[in-house]
Amino acid sequence: MKNLLSRSRSYLRNKTKFNFMAIDAIGIAFTYTIMIVLLRLYVYTEFDYKMAFTLLPSIIIFKIVYYYIFKVYHLVLVNVGLDEVVKISIHIGISNTIIAIITLAIPNFEFIPEFFFIFTTFLEIFTMVAPRIIRRLLKLVMPNHMYRPGKRTLIVGAGPGGKIVLNEIRNNPQVFNNPIAFVDDDENKIGQLLSGYEILGPIKKIPEIIDDLQIQEVIIAIANISKDKLHDLIHIISSRSVTIKRLPQLSEYKDDEPNKIIDVNVEDLLSRKPVELDKTGIKSFIHHKTVLVTGAGGSIGSELVRQIVDYEPDLLVLFDIYENGVYDLQSELNIKFRETKKRIQLVILIGSVYNYQRLEDVFKTYKPDLVFHAAAYKHVPLMEDSAVEAVRTNILGTYNVCKLSDIYQVKKMVLVSSDKAVRPTNVMGATKRFAEMIIQSFANQSKTSYSAVRFGNVLGSNGSVVPLFKKQIENGGPVTLTDKRIIRYFMTIPEASGLILQSAVFAEGGEIFILDMGEPVKIYDLALKMIKLSGYKPFEEIDIKVIGLRPGEKLYEELLVDKSNGHIKTNNEKIFIEKIPCHMDINKEVSDIIQIFESLENIEIKQMIRKYVDTYQLKL
Repeated sequence: MKNLLSRSRSYLRNKTKFNFMAIDAIGIAFTYTIMIVLLRLYVYTEFDYKMAFTLLPSIIIFKIVYYYIFKVYHLVLVNVGLDEVVKISIHIGISNTIIAIITLAIPNFEFIPEFFFIFTTFLEIFTMVAPRIIRRLLKLVMPNHMYRPGKRTLIVGAGPGGKIVLNEIRNNPQVFNNPIAFVDDDENKIGQLLSGYEILGPIKKIPEIIDDLQIQEVIIAIANISKDKLHDLIHIISSRSVTIKRLPQLSEYKDDEPNKIIDVNVEDLLSRKPVELDKTGIKSFIHHKTVLVTGAGGSIGSELVRQIVDYEPDLLVLFDIYENGVYDLQSELNIKFRETKKRIQLVILIGSVYNYQRLEDVFKTYKPDLVFHAAAYKHVPLMEDSAVEAVRTNILGTYNVCKLSDIYQVKKMVLVSSDKAVRPTNVMGATKRFAEMIIQSFANQSKTSYSAVRFGNVLGSNGSVVPLFKKQIENGGPVTLTDKRIIRYFMTIPEASGLILQSAVFAEGGEIFILDMGEPVKIYDLALKMIKLSGYKPFEEIDIKVIGLRPGEKLYEELLVDKSNGHIKTNNEKIFIEKIPCHMDINKEVSDIIQIFESLENIEIKQMIRKYVDTYQLKL
């Protein structure tokens, strides 16, 4: 289907282009014929007009080829405004100048006065521009939704944004929509026409309008809409199985594509204000520092690196066991450095945080001021069957990073933790809670400031539910979830990374930072909305299957370890701190684990972890 639509678009573009080539050829022939006749009658009666007409086909071919090479025929496909008229006029002038130079060099033609070519230029401008202006005027005054190919489209908002969307649909061949009507809440607009299209309303009747007009796509054309109102509007529209798009908000504008219509994404469904960061404080914290990021090629680690770059450290060390992720990130950053002319020394190192000697070489060589520890195993079901690796990386790897941060006098070290560390029911969560305890223990005995940041599920991260659902929908279903009752907290990757940086500024030592993530999301409802946003009907076109809870998975996640403890507010209203005392002799406990963990069976490793993490709800 996509290939068919692509071929249709290409056909329409080429057809319009060839139509204008033919019109221009006629216009050029008309222009030069008029000027040759006038030259013969009023300037030079003995002028050899027959030879002039003999040269006319060559002139037409030259000019059409010239206009094609310099993309004059691209201009008419995008838009026709003052800028396009000026560009067309310039190319007509240049091509006529070339013709004048060649013509005046031909014997018997040198008598032709300069005004001949000047008048020819102005007349040709008229004959080329007029058809384009007429075409645009006809498109403005004659609604073409009865025959225009593309998705039947309803535009929400009959204001300036609605006009922008309509113009984009009409003038951009990459936008393949058939506008049917507008919808608005303004009573003064309802029932009126906008560019020939009826304005319906109010907005709450969108589901009925979709049914009545057989709408396939809805475009939200309210650029300054708030997150909450956008969420409410999407909720109304998503009661029907239509694709939803919108105009970008001001913060999302791109200089090269200011009016580009974008897809509604899952982030738009969450209705949660993004975390506001003290960017001045973060910059003073990172600027001119040496920063080490472990797990730098992962979802959180890579975004963390991107944001750190904006605050301009002197040296940024990226450490990861997986080479492909950091290689891609290195390529991306090198391009960014060239474009922005940032002078940041970038070092890419491959290795495991479990390998103490390798990690010590990194600390000894680069002596980082700040360490962000994002290296970890995070997939719950996989770690249930590979508990030894979870211990190796999540516990012992964290211990190595903490110990070396103390030895090499790192100023601040931040651990990326998880909401699954709260009353864990799985190996991954239990090892993350152990890692938090390591952080707290070192905070009690070191001059280095240690802290941890807990996150809910991160939208778009590798292996998370959202990209999984997207892939399943693209493949025609079914969408699989483990339980209809399951709920999760969500945040975006940029929010998560920004929180890490902000918490590092706030950190004094031993804190577990937690984000106020708003209301949790029911995964079943999320699956329904994603199917509808893709334009499909749940259970009819895309099925949903419940496959049962995976090993170690629980129905809901919590963010606070002990709600009776309360929490401490920070200067950011969305970030608070959980203070949990930790009296473990971490060095002895880790030493004991190192001695035995590799010789234990999978279930024995889980029992060993349970001995240290008393909140671990191990089911045998």
